[in-house]
Amino acid sequence: MNSIRKFFTEIAQYPSAVVGLILILGLISFAVYTVITIPYQEAISLWRGDENVWYRTPKTAQPKWINWFRKDDVPETFWLNTAEGQGTKTEEFSNGTNKIFISLPFEYNSTYFPQEVSIYFTSQFTSKEPFVDVKVITPTGEEIRVGSFAVGRKHTYRFSQDEKLQRRLKGHSPEQGIFMDLETEQLKAVPGTYELQIEGVAFEENSTVDVEFVVYGEVYGWAGTDHRRRDLSIALMWGAPVALAFGLLAALGTTITTMIIAAVGTWYGGWVDEVIQRITEVNLILPFLSILIMIGTFYSKSLWVMLVAVIALSIFGGAIKGFRANFLQIKESSYVEAARAYGASDIRIIMRYLVPRIVPLLLPQLVILIPSNVFLEASLTIIGLGDPVLPTWGKLIREGIGNGALLQGQFYWVLQPAVILLITGLSFAMVGFSMDRIFNPKLRGA
Repeated sequence: MNSIRKFFTEIAQYPSAVVGLILILGLISFAVYTVITIPYQEAISLWRGDENVWYRTPKTAQPKWINWFRKDDVPETFWLNTAEGQGTKTEEFSNGTNKIFISLPFEYNSTYFPQEVSIYFTSQFTSKEPFVDVKVITPTGEEIRVGSFAVGRKHTYRFSQDEKLQRRLKGHSPEQGIFMDLETEQLKAVPGTYELQIEGVAFEENSTVDVEFVVYGEVYGWAGTDHRRRDLSIALMWGAPVALAFGLLAALGTTITTMIIAAVGTWYGGWVDEVIQRITEVNLILPFLSILIMIGTFYSKSLWVMLVAVIALSIFGGAIKGFRANFLQIKESSYVEAARAYGASDIRIIMRYLVPRIVPLLLPQLVILIPSNVFLEASLTIIGLGDPVLPTWGKLIREGIGNGALLQGQFYWVLQPAVILLITGLSFAMVGFSMDRIFNPKLRGA
């Protein structure tokens, strides 16, 4: 406890390390929150879902926070559903028919037009489909007749696909004509209280109709959406546990294994040390990234396969020679000679007398290696070697660039994961460099 207290006392003297620790704790808390609130299977199901899963969300909508920087807010996406108790719905059965009246009043507070307007009908009947008549009441009291049609058990009506409605709106696209003043024909939406009215007739006693009305705005959620209507917050949130797990496991697996192998080679010497050094020298000239590309292309792109490959290719790296130089000095220490004199076994000397002496030098390197592996995982995904299932930060960047996000002005799609990656790397780097100064007194005056 005294050592831990001393460590935090010393690291508190470095403001950059304090900021880095706060950011790291924030990232860890964010990752834990993500795993709890969006379980793995649910996240995979949502990310791989089609438009039937994301039917409520608009395509390539910007995040809500862009309205903070705009003088005139662009419209947000919203929906109303009678099955959830929103709006009013009355039914009256007489003479063998069930008359249904639905009223869905809503506020539209933007002068910009929405992307799309849709109505999703859900009806219950045995043999004869219900019939509905749809109209919209504008803030000025004008009544715009939308259309009349029969609805099946699942029926979708999209305003923009109704050519008859477009003709009634003087040639304006319906998602615009519904919200604009047709008398002045200014291409600007009229804010105010609108009302969607639906009068339906069901021809069976237990037949009924429920309505979900969706207005697709230009912004959605805190992260926006992509070309497949998916909420980008899913990948931004799940990117945190994936990146941190990959970075931490790769760093731990590499540094601890490398340190133990170096200690074994230094202690036993002779042919054991020679074999380790020759393997290291061969491994240093192998093309690391090329081998990973071959594994991903010809074997598997699974995150765990790539993790094992990264650790295996990094164990016999240049760090072994650095550890070996330190162990050669420790090997000649008096307390090691004393342990050998009282008959301590080789394993005991390695694990109790050699390895613990180098742990303080290992910790800064371990912390600095984590962001390196986080960026490696993202880089592999960007070049097409990422896990095909998991939603990650690298996958967002790859899909955004691949679908022309930067060319079409959808910068949020690429910049959000890129900024989070930079923050992650910066936070670990600030802590790692400060720890290096603490454990290596020679660097304190630098």
